[in-house]
Amino acid sequence: MNNMRLRITITAVVLAISLLAFASKPETLQELIARADSAKPEDRPGLYIEIAQRQLKSADELYTAGKVDQAQAAVSDVVTYSEKAHDAAIQSGKKLKGTEINLRKMAAKLRDIQRSLNFDDQAPVKAAADRLESLRTDLLSHMFGKGKSK
Repeated sequence: MNNMRLRITITAVVLAISLLAFASKPETLQELIARADSAKPEDRPGLYIEIAQRQLKSADELYTAGKVDQAQAAVSDVVTYSEKAHDAAIQSGKKLKGTEINLRKMAAKLRDIQRSLNFDDQAPVKAAADRLESLRTDLLSHMFGKGKSK
């Protein structure tokens, strides 16, 4: 009987800790960047992609709000962290396919954003979409053994 109570108590404590972990505030961008930079090589591609996706969402919101300079800085971060994800995926040999898929989706989103902008604001977004496509193509080459990095 005591063993049963002990098991129930332990299960309740584990469940409570798990719920607290999920209820905690979301990780800030800076915390995520720090975690990605110090993560194991095989975990970095996914973390860098998450950073790039957050910055892409931020860029979209900033363009919608008319904050072009801040949006362009966020687009620059999308490229930077996409490159880091690409490099980490190739270096570790892990998450190549997932990274490629995410790069394709982000490049498509950048093209959607580009079409919504004034002509004068389109060039940096087009360049970013083109860079993500280049990274994606390089990953495909690595996946199918037809090329080497960049």
